[in-house]
Amino acid sequence: MDKMTIGVDELATEMGISRPKAYELANSDGFPIIRVGRRIRIPVSAFQHWLEFQASERAQLAVKGG
Repeated sequence: MDKMTIGVDELATEMGISRPKAYELANSDGFPIIRVGRRIRIPVSAFQHWLEFQASERAQLAVKGG
């Protein structure tokens, strides 16, 4: 079975960003996380959807000149 969730350290590695930046992202509004006790877990499918949405939003803004 593939992983259903990843941790913040894996998020940082997968995105090629620093660990503090990954925590900042994970704690931002609209970012898909679940908390298990004090641990932050990111559902892989929700993260992929979020990432695609962010990319399409940026592309739409670029087309509109914003």
